[in-house]
Amino acid sequence: MAAAPALKHWRTTLERVEKFVSPVYFTDCNLRGRLFGASCPVAALSSFLTPDRLPYQEAVQRDFRPAQVGCSFGPTWWTCWFRVELTIPEAWVGQEVHLCWESDGEGLVWRDGEPVQGLTKEGEKTSYVLTDRLGERDPRSLTLYVEVACSGLLGAGKGSIIAAPDPEKMFQLSRAELAVFHRDVHMLLVDLELLLGIAKGLGKDNQRSFQALYTANQMVNVCDPAQPETFPVAQALASRFFGQRGGESQHTIHATGHCHIDTGRTASWAWGQGFPYALSWVGPSSLWAQLPSTCPQAQQLEWVKSRYPGLHSRLQEFACRGQFVPVGGTWVEMDGNLPSGEAMVRQFLQGQNFFLQEFGKMCSEFWLPDTFGYSAQLPQIMHGCGIRRFLTQKLSWNLVNSFPHHTFFWEGLDGSRVLVHFPPGDSYVMQGSVEEVLKTVANNRDKGRANHSAFLFGFGDGGGGPTQTMLDRLKRLSNTDGLPRVQLSSPRQLFSALESDSGQLCTWVGELFLELHNGTYTTHAQIKKGNRECERILHDVELLSSLALARSAQFLYPAAQLQHLWRLLLLNQFHDVVTGSCIQMVAEEAMCHYEDIRCHGNTLLSAAAAALCAGEPGPEGLLIVNTLPWKRTEVMALPKPGGAHSLALVTVPSMGYAPVPPPTSLQPLLPQQPVFVVQEVNSASRPSPTKTDGSVTLDNGIIRVKLDPTGRLTSLVLVASGREAIAEGAVGNQFVLFDDVPLYWDAWDVMDYHLETRKPVLGQAGTLAVGTEGGLRGSAWFLLQISPNSRLSQEVVLDVGCPYVRFHTEVHWHEAHKFLKVEFPARVRSSQATYEIQFGHLQRPTHYNTSWDWARFEVWAHRWMDLSEHGFGLALLNNCKYGASVRGSILSLSLLRAPKAPDFTADMGRHEFTYALMPHKGSFQDAGVIQAAYSLNFPLLALPAPSPAPATSWSAFSLSSPAVVLETVKQAESSPQRRSLVLRLYEAHGSHVDCWLHLSLPVQEAILCDLLERPDPAGHLPLRDSRLKLTFSPFQVLSLLLVLQPPPH
Repeated sequence: MAAAPALKHWRTTLERVEKFVSPVYFTDCNLRGRLFGASCPVAALSSFLTPDRLPYQEAVQRDFRPAQVGCSFGPTWWTCWFRVELTIPEAWVGQEVHLCWESDGEGLVWRDGEPVQGLTKEGEKTSYVLTDRLGERDPRSLTLYVEVACSGLLGAGKGSIIAAPDPEKMFQLSRAELAVFHRDVHMLLVDLELLLGIAKGLGKDNQRSFQALYTANQMVNVCDPAQPETFPVAQALASRFFGQRGGESQHTIHATGHCHIDTGRTASWAWGQGFPYALSWVGPSSLWAQLPSTCPQAQQLEWVKSRYPGLHSRLQEFACRGQFVPVGGTWVEMDGNLPSGEAMVRQFLQGQNFFLQEFGKMCSEFWLPDTFGYSAQLPQIMHGCGIRRFLTQKLSWNLVNSFPHHTFFWEGLDGSRVLVHFPPGDSYVMQGSVEEVLKTVANNRDKGRANHSAFLFGFGDGGGGPTQTMLDRLKRLSNTDGLPRVQLSSPRQLFSALESDSGQLCTWVGELFLELHNGTYTTHAQIKKGNRECERILHDVELLSSLALARSAQFLYPAAQLQHLWRLLLLNQFHDVVTGSCIQMVAEEAMCHYEDIRCHGNTLLSAAAAALCAGEPGPEGLLIVNTLPWKRTEVMALPKPGGAHSLALVTVPSMGYAPVPPPTSLQPLLPQQPVFVVQEVNSASRPSPTKTDGSVTLDNGIIRVKLDPTGRLTSLVLVASGREAIAEGAVGNQFVLFDDVPLYWDAWDVMDYHLETRKPVLGQAGTLAVGTEGGLRGSAWFLLQISPNSRLSQEVVLDVGCPYVRFHTEVHWHEAHKFLKVEFPARVRSSQATYEIQFGHLQRPTHYNTSWDWARFEVWAHRWMDLSEHGFGLALLNNCKYGASVRGSILSLSLLRAPKAPDFTADMGRHEFTYALMPHKGSFQDAGVIQAAYSLNFPLLALPAPSPAPATSWSAFSLSSPAVVLETVKQAESSPQRRSLVLRLYEAHGSHVDCWLHLSLPVQEAILCDLLERPDPAGHLPLRDSRLKLTFSPFQVLSLLLVLQPPPH
């Protein structure tokens, strides 16, 4: 006789079901306790430890020593290899058998010489399926190897995920045994957990919630964990519930397997080298056959290819079947703010070419879920690389304002538009729970405009990827009344669905600014400096090598070397490396990569210079090279025998070279005025009635600079107009120290309240002294004690004919949680300041009217920022800084931070950097601020010419409009035998302009191409008198393919 219906108390019923599936309570009699059946220990266990990452074939030849469950191994960053010998009991025939393995660290199972599955407690992968049904003829004995890396999925931080790694941490093996796995119990557990999730998620006011709870309760009634024959009845109850379908208007969730890997933050690149990907993507073919999984970052796959070739081949097979989906199109998941425009192009160029070569297709979606903001030029760069779709979710981290959309069009600086989707669950590490599914629907800010959402599931940040349990949950929820529809989809399917109904989507114009992690613009200043310098070096090497290729039949363009160096730089532009939010080991590797680029880059520069000089008449000596696309007249320090230097005024044509002026020649300065240097001092013989305090004035006829006795800037005058640039009663070049203690993310964040702790650093009068006494160059220098532990020295330099004054700065920095900036109060009033970004510039407010305004209290810029009113402005230039702000009329450049996690040594030590101040008449465009900032960052080169240096000047390229910048000259990626060059130009002023490009190279054909260097079929350009006419819209980037004439024999 059936039991009579009973009233049910919500809480007791809910908790009854919870206890029935609990891994903690009542496991002696509940369902969870029956997940595994009979078990037996492994037949034999042995191991060895190594500090190195060994290939499998080498590891298995090592001397393994007996080991046992409970043994310890380590320390951090070592690897322990286990040999696991297994004997499966005969009685288990017909059953599913697992190796149950639980250890600290990250494990990788090897079987028959191939990696087959990752094992991580944090990633819920604690068993490996030896067989899903043991057959009569299956072998009963086998040997596996488990490679265990001594780190966790989120690194090896001591006490928190952002703490510095604990180098002495030891790891432990806590379980290693064979066990029978009850798949029917697992499926019942999945159903019961989902029913609990529905009951709790929909709440007491929802009819469907009670249906879910009562179904679960009835399943507990009929299910006896000790009698498997009762399981089908319980399963039927669940199937009846989940089989009740929803309506046609249900929101559709597109579930995609995903694995985000923050290797650069949590572990060393050299140490990781594909291991996190192997952990995440190896697995049973049955799992792969059921879902599409995304894979960003070509670099990680390149490491997999070199270290795990068998796995790479399997991934290629899965990709052909649409189960493994390369996304992103970039070499790494790079930072979205700090890399130059050209570096961003190269991320796509290297990434897309790799994906095409290895997987047969390029990516159609840009995928960057964890980067700290997104440049307004990214839509145009995406367009130029064949991408119209973009997925991220990081703006859900905004500290102040909630971003108003999850699906929208993003319009970039030039007007390019891409379709953007933020998964409304605000995560890329979903696990398939009902709570996450419901949040995805409830949180969607585009209800009524978009009825499709992404759901990225799989363990991430440290890797791990999707699991069978996650997949089972999502498949069960595919179409259930009361919930959104869930389908396993690829990114292409998701975006196609969004595009098919995009008529009501809104448009966001300009940058996607993350209101958090503003400290990453400044942290690890040496990494920032290495990034800027190496971007310059690779630019210069490519230009000179291209010119040598065009002019010398014997010169071989160093394509392979340059690709290697570019890939090192792109690797360092990963979003936790160039930002400085990495562990010490990664920072040290990054600095080694920069040193490699500098060393090899300089060697390639010398080789190209030698090829340019070949066959030219003239004395041996130096070649003065200008790698920028405009003529320059500047003061240079030229090397002399014995290591000394002499100053010379040199003029070099655009993108060309000039001979060194003869040392004996008198260099006329007219029409330029020499630099005058005057220091106000009292003389013992001629006491002055006026106060003479040791201040110094530098004057070159263009600007006049006055420094007080401590080195602060009391006056900066544009001589022609007499216009003062420094605010009345204020001083510039004022160093300021702030307390810098964020809420949590130490290396990442600087909080708004740091501005309340401003402390000017006051110098001591009498430390200012004249350096260079005038003529071609004038300078003054001073010392400044920042704190008892840190000091600064600075030389303030003014050159003849130069429109800006430079501040060469050296800092010895030994602080904790302090932030050093330099401020310049301007006699300028404007509600907007202008900041350089990739291939252009944008405006940001100088006021805090709205929460969107004051959330930008610390912003990023590249080489310059400018504050202008009608007719006059003041620009602040730099050679390696990125953090900046303009509040009111005060321009502030962020110099150094001192966070202690995840790298306790971040920014400690000696730093050198230069910034410059440029007052100007009119707009910054007409005054040449953009060109001045380029010149500061790309100094003229004095290269040794082993053969006779040319006796005359020569220019390869020049432009008719100052609004256009010729950014890059390089050899084309494809068909190097055709001797083709690629030129990249952009409009820098924000204007429509026609521009003539003048060529001095033997060009046969000119064709417009995209950023991936694919020719435009309608892009052939007529060549007229060695000139090409180009038409630009504001901030447009154009790429040009030049086919060179065959070299003369």
